Amino acid sequence: MMPKKLTLPSKLAYGFGAVAYGVKNNGFDYFLLIFYSQILGVEAGLVGLALLLALLCDAFTDPVVGYLSDNTAGRFGRRHPWMYAAAIPVTCCYYFLWAPPESLSPDHLFFYLVGLSILVRALVTFYEVPSSALAAEISRDYDERTTLMAWRNFFGWVAGTLMAVFTLMVILAPSETNPQGLFNRDGFATYGFLASALIFISIVIASLGTQPLAVPLAKTEGRQNGNLGSVFSEVIETLKVPSFLAIFLATVLAAVATGLTMSLNLYLNTFFWGLAPDQISVLVLAVFVASLLALNLAPALSRTWGKKKSAIICGVVIVFMSPTLIGLRLLGLLPENGDPSLFPILLTVTVLEMTLAITIQTLMMSMIADLVEQNEVRTGRRSEGVFFATITFTRKATQGLGVWAASLVLVFANFPEGASPGEVSEGSIAALAQIYLPAVVVLWLLKLVATNLYRISREEHEDNLAKLKASAE
Repeated sequence: MMPKKLTLPSKLAYGFGAVAYGVKNNGFDYFLLIFYSQILGVEAGLVGLALLLALLCDAFTDPVVGYLSDNTAGRFGRRHPWMYAAAIPVTCCYYFLWAPPESLSPDHLFFYLVGLSILVRALVTFYEVPSSALAAEISRDYDERTTLMAWRNFFGWVAGTLMAVFTLMVILAPSETNPQGLFNRDGFATYGFLASALIFISIVIASLGTQPLAVPLAKTEGRQNGNLGSVFSEVIETLKVPSFLAIFLATVLAAVATGLTMSLNLYLNTFFWGLAPDQISVLVLAVFVASLLALNLAPALSRTWGKKKSAIICGVVIVFMSPTLIGLRLLGLLPENGDPSLFPILLTVTVLEMTLAITIQTLMMSMIADLVEQNEVRTGRRSEGVFFATITFTRKATQGLGVWAASLVLVFANFPEGASPGEVSEGSIAALAQIYLPAVVVLWLLKLVATNLYRISREEHEDNLAKLKASAE
């Protein structure tokens, strides 16, 4: 039996595991679309298609990896063998994603992007699914799980944010030797090297740091692994839970909305709001403040209102934040670009919106952890890996479906590839905002509807724990 309360070092060790994913995630969110489209010259629609194809592969690899980690037995535990094995391959593949051969044409770069995107996603799955699944193993407490997820999101967001800010303010900052700034191809190769090194360090340190937590589970006997058909049969049986289907749909919609927003972040800030690179860096750095706020807000809301109600309230507020600002600008009711009062408004809304978005993500991850005991009562199996595979799938949907949706917005807005600020017509910039605005609002509203269908409350979770305790006696 695991201790009811974990020590702070244990929570930090678990949370630090998200640094690797946070760095990779922000690289995909902030830079991938603009790097391959505006700098390498690949059509935006093809960039989105490449990531969508990789996402389709995830639909098969994620549940299989979750199943395998649930059924692995040995002295290193169920999860850690997969975490150790992923470290070097994912590091190498992520680096080469940002350093493609200069001889490749835009058409060849499309296939290069498809292949490496599939590899990076698959290898990240072999690390992130087992790493995330540790939360449901090391704690069964309703509120402590939220705290664990809050630490994980804190490290993930902070690491990714600091890497993005360093890239914008140092690696891609305009200078005499780098007059192109953001549009410098060699700068992205430098980013790829540093980000890959941080990913490797993170995986190794987090895996070693959480290894003691897995020792009591090392003697767990895995179920007999069958063929691929039996694997998917058990996965489907495990996931036939109404609350799971609700939370899965909600997290997919939230991931697409977040991916759409973050993939177009540089476009909107650069072309629509007319911000300078140093101002964009400050907005990105605001995520650090948001992560700190969400680290305390998510557990507090969980204790006060429960996870589901808190997630819905936060989602309702988000719908009326940045979309409202864009609507006001389109109506001519906000200060013009360059006005000193505009940036403080954007900064305030960014901090508040990101705080609520990270809080929702934390609550959603904790809600998925609570499905483990309900499923154990129903089937007699603990399937943490299968359930947490949905987290990696939906979070990777941020880059897959989200970037794909962002690329469609650019296509419908007739936004030119390879264009710098000052080279895009006012009509294309306005069309970008006009298409983006209703798309992101509809996605968030649908997400709220799906979240409302989730049914596991604090009381039901405690009841599931009581049933499991009674059956074990």
